Amino acid sequence: MSFSLLPTNLSYKNRVAASVLVVGFLLIEFGSIYRSLYTHTAQVSEAEIFEVLPGSSLSAVANELEEKDYIVNAFTFKLLARLRGVEGSIRVGEYELSPSLTASDLLDKIVSGDSVQYRVTLVEGWTFQQALEEIWNREKISLELKDKNPLEISRLLGIDQETPEGMLFPDTYFYTKGESDLDLLLRANRRLNEVLNQSWESRLGALPFESSYEALILASIVEKESANNSERGHVAGVFVRRLETGMRLQSDPTVIYGMGDRYQGNIARTDLQEQTDYNTYRISGLPPSPIALAGLESINATLNPLESDYLYFVSRGDGSHQFSSNLEQHNQAVQEFQRQAENVVQ
Repeated sequence: MSFSLLPTNLSYKNRVAASVLVVGFLLIEFGSIYRSLYTHTAQVSEAEIFEVLPGSSLSAVANELEEKDYIVNAFTFKLLARLRGVEGSIRVGEYELSPSLTASDLLDKIVSGDSVQYRVTLVEGWTFQQALEEIWNREKISLELKDKNPLEISRLLGIDQETPEGMLFPDTYFYTKGESDLDLLLRANRRLNEVLNQSWESRLGALPFESSYEALILASIVEKESANNSERGHVAGVFVRRLETGMRLQSDPTVIYGMGDRYQGNIARTDLQEQTDYNTYRISGLPPSPIALAGLESINATLNPLESDYLYFVSRGDGSHQFSSNLEQHNQAVQEFQRQAENVVQ
């Protein structure tokens, strides 16, 4: 049995003419389908955002795209998805539409999950609370930790410490709409563990640390003591030698951290004498936790401190430090830079 699109009772000449018309019609339809899929998005004159919601089907997405004039034809959009075998592979997210985007490109985006990315930057030297508040202040993030205390957050992060202080790696992190504050913290914590473990494995010889966590504590102090990368090896060296010889660290940033909200920009003599777990003028060894987020340079400097006989340093007031080998030299340096500071104020 044969099948023909044309009536069988037509003359040869008419059949030829009719065949031409059919072919022409099919070409026109094919051209229309092609244009609907591979020409620029219908009514997008500038970048816009289209969101695929959880539970959305291909048909619902295609119909909404057509209703908003983002594509010419929902049927051809669905047909292309089926021909590619991706009708069940669309992914939830926000997708940026631009004037140069075709329906085919848009299908690729939705299937690959190439959704809009947002960013948040955690800065070296920040406390955990500062990092968390920065995350909370960013748009499109789901908040899960607003009612959690530090111990609860530590447990959610899988941290075997009472506080998550210092347990994030300072870096820029990208996220999509709907990711949670916990998601971002988990990623920043995993990144810290990767960096810290790698640095710990390549550390310099014998150091006064029983664990990488102890090294991280000192790295956080180094981070707060100096923003000058070229000096961090010497700053770390001073603290490592103090630990090795039983000297107290006597680090002002640890005192400030122990003061908490009471710190208003200045440290008084009474603050140095106050007994807190973080006052390294009063306690021997390391404080119980990091005091800030330590960056890669501070971690590496702590685990590979520069060799010297320095045991003291004082700020020059310009971001750099004067290092000394004994207390007499140190006291002279303190007096010199204090006089310079007084002259600048006058």
